[in-house]
Amino acid sequence: MTAPLEGIRIIEAANWLAAPSGCALMADLGADVVKVEPPTGDPFRAFNLSWMSTDSDFSYPFQLDNRGKRSISLDLQHPDGPELLTKLTEGADFFVTNLLPARQERYGLTYERLKARYPRLIYVAVSGFGALGIDRNRPGFDYSAFWARSGIMGLMGEPGSPPPVQRPGMGDHSTSLNVMTAMLAALRQRDQTGEGLRVDVTLFATGLWALSSDLSAALVARKIPPRYTRVSPYNPIWNGYLTRDNRWLLLVMPHPDRFWAPMCRALDRPEWIGDPRYDTREKRMERSAELVGAMDAIFAARDLAEWWKRLNTAGVIWSAVLELPQVVEDPQAEAMGHFCTIDHPEIGPFRSLSTPFRILGADIGPRGPAPEIGQHTEELLLECGYDWEAIAGLRDSGVLG
Repeated sequence: MTAPLEGIRIIEAANWLAAPSGCALMADLGADVVKVEPPTGDPFRAFNLSWMSTDSDFSYPFQLDNRGKRSISLDLQHPDGPELLTKLTEGADFFVTNLLPARQERYGLTYERLKARYPRLIYVAVSGFGALGIDRNRPGFDYSAFWARSGIMGLMGEPGSPPPVQRPGMGDHSTSLNVMTAMLAALRQRDQTGEGLRVDVTLFATGLWALSSDLSAALVARKIPPRYTRVSPYNPIWNGYLTRDNRWLLLVMPHPDRFWAPMCRALDRPEWIGDPRYDTREKRMERSAELVGAMDAIFAARDLAEWWKRLNTAGVIWSAVLELPQVVEDPQAEAMGHFCTIDHPEIGPFRSLSTPFRILGADIGPRGPAPEIGQHTEELLLECGYDWEAIAGLRDSGVLG
């Protein structure tokens, strides 16, 4: 098998999650990704999920978002730093950055400058809010730009409760898929025209797209949809219920008329099928709180394992609400190869996530662990045409980490 992006080179002058994660996916596809880091390294290296007990400070999330790359350490604050990075970009297919426009200008790493020097280069700018508008130079993490600013956060949680905060990296990893998609589309266009181009991907736009079902209506009606309430939803068989062993399950049947009869049989309430109180969607909506109360009592009478068999036998659409220990042992995830093992030279093998899609017949997957800070500095500079004497001079000058 061959890797789809073998021979493609990416210069990644970016940190934290969204842009590096998108480049990690490109590395999974076979691209040569060069991670450019300051002497202190990408700050995400030191950001561990402290609430998850591990036996060391080793950052498994950083490994996920930077696997299969090579690292060069150079200081953009040094007078010679920007030119060294520009030289390193020669012959590359992509330059990926999350530098804000003001910093792109400061370092001379703008799209216009690099394109003038390398006409075939595809310039990828990943940011919170984009290159235009009043917020073009406003920093943004996924919590702010993806979750809060897009409107997602304001629609989450029970009515009257504070809106919940997202889990780490949700917006970044959603955005990384847009980064990869846009890069592949830009590569295809360059194949057709021979000309480089600019790509812009934002956390904000990804959040808007994630909320597009609600937003597409709001764009026309200018109305705020109500927050979801579990005790009286519009559809009682699109709702969560707690079992006897204190486990949650989620019924997901947006076409309730089709599934009402098999759901009633699974609940041992066949009499509800023709009950004049519940025999239409509208009546079930009117008596939603009454039905949810009755279903709460029914679900609370059996353990999840028993409901698992009954609901599957009934052919209804549902899922157990798994906690992470169950997720990492999920047999369906195992069957589809959603988890993989990466061998690290210091800590040995550890489990991680596989590429989130499959292409049969193509060589796709992690190419190895994330690099150490500046691990490939000399190697990359030699490839760039520097000799050992010149590299020593760069080190003496302080531009290299």
